[in-house]
Amino acid sequence: MVSSSNHDVVIVGGGHNGLAAAAYLARAGRDVLLLEKLDHAGGAAVSARAFDGVDARLSRYSYLVSLLPQEIIDDLGLRIRLARRRYSSYTPDPASPGRGLLIDNGDAAATAASFASVGAPASEAAAFERFYAECRKLTGALWPTMASPLPSRSAARQLAEAAGAGDAWKSVIERPVGEAITRGLHNDLVRGVVLTDALIGTFARAGSADLQQNICFLYHLLGGGTGDWDVPIGGMGAVSGELERAAREAGATIMTSAEVTGIRPGGLVGYRSEGRERLASAEWVLSNVAPAVLHRLRDGGAGEPANPNHRREGSQVKVNILLKRLPRLLDRNVSPEAAFGGTFHINETWNQLDEAYLAAEQGTVPDPLPCEIYCHSLTDPSILSPELQASGAHTLTVFGLHVPDRLITAENNEAMRAKLQAAVVKSLNSVLAEPIEDLLLTGSGGTPCIETKTTLDIQRAVGMPRGNIFHGGLDWPFAEDDDPLDTPARRWGVATDDPRILLCGSGARRGGAVSAIGGHNAAMAVLES
Repeated sequence: MVSSSNHDVVIVGGGHNGLAAAAYLARAGRDVLLLEKLDHAGGAAVSARAFDGVDARLSRYSYLVSLLPQEIIDDLGLRIRLARRRYSSYTPDPASPGRGLLIDNGDAAATAASFASVGAPASEAAAFERFYAECRKLTGALWPTMASPLPSRSAARQLAEAAGAGDAWKSVIERPVGEAITRGLHNDLVRGVVLTDALIGTFARAGSADLQQNICFLYHLLGGGTGDWDVPIGGMGAVSGELERAAREAGATIMTSAEVTGIRPGGLVGYRSEGRERLASAEWVLSNVAPAVLHRLRDGGAGEPANPNHRREGSQVKVNILLKRLPRLLDRNVSPEAAFGGTFHINETWNQLDEAYLAAEQGTVPDPLPCEIYCHSLTDPSILSPELQASGAHTLTVFGLHVPDRLITAENNEAMRAKLQAAVVKSLNSVLAEPIEDLLLTGSGGTPCIETKTTLDIQRAVGMPRGNIFHGGLDWPFAEDDDPLDTPARRWGVATDDPRILLCGSGARRGGAVSAIGGHNAAMAVLES
């Protein structure tokens, strides 16, 4: 006999957005059941001891926090700390890696001198600052709308124009962002630093007509209206852990190792737990899984989603590394602590990014592979044991761009994983004064502390179809003027074609990144209903 239970809300998927929705709804007195397939909650926003025998907690899949509103932190009483990185970025010149561009958030004069060191005149440094200042006007106007009902395109444009961001609206919302970058900036390396903001996990060119690169660029800069990306103290798991605590303390029931097997009309959710088939019914079903996964659960595993945005592939390789110490650089004018203190860009000039896209489009791994690196342990050493901290050890998490899922198959995944890891190592070594391999810590059995995750690995581990870290293509954070906004679900950007099923994850409008916005907005739609 199939056991059954009745609830006000069933949430499918225990990622950070699902936890946020559970916390809001349980605090409002709703009976909430959250079902998570894995043996822990948090989805991709967790910390893990990735290497046997080494006491280091890496943010394995999701790295930084930008889009988490203070409103949500305050509403749910989350006890989290986010640390600002001193440096914005460091980018060695691939043509002459003994020099590089260091953008220092706290020293404008040093940043200007660094521009000059890579052959960019003072006018380029000023143009760079003007470009981002104009973008900040736009993001400052749109950021307050993210946890509110959707504005229309016209209303969002009016907000931008009132903030003096009319030109930025045209550059970021209406035309390919590459046009604004090339119009305002002239140095190949400087252009590339800007363009990377448009390409994280997004397989696109600077001038792609569908503007997916623009939407990615906007979200990259949107957090808090300023685009600052912060390190969560204690690792990404500290964020999800607090959301889980808030949900449980509010009275939500959170079941892990509970695999949802189907979602039927009428708010019926079938799932498997402890070897038994179970059924839960609810007035509302909230989906924290990707829209493509929701489609399969509703359709019995057949077919593909009708919305092409929900089928969009991921485009990255992720590599997690533990080092004995930070490596020395070919650029002796910059300390490793400064270079790795922000985002470390490698082989990401404007031309290199475009050549990498073309190579991947033609079915080959880019050479050199564009990469960017985050060293969390410089900002938050607490993720390392006291012994590792004392030894000088550090973590590196590497994000390799322009590795679309189309390159990966079940048959070639193992070989491609090795090939991509080698490509990442080669790219790193091109700007280092010593091989990165010589600095790897070893875990149990002498195994080097380096792991690589392809798009297929990410899909298998955390259920993101085609390894897409945004659960599909991103959407503008506003509705089109002719979109119907006649229901709470539509007004909050969480609707599906079933009025009782809402999106509450990264696949919702204004989803993507570690923000809890999708969960908040789905909960608001339920409560408004």
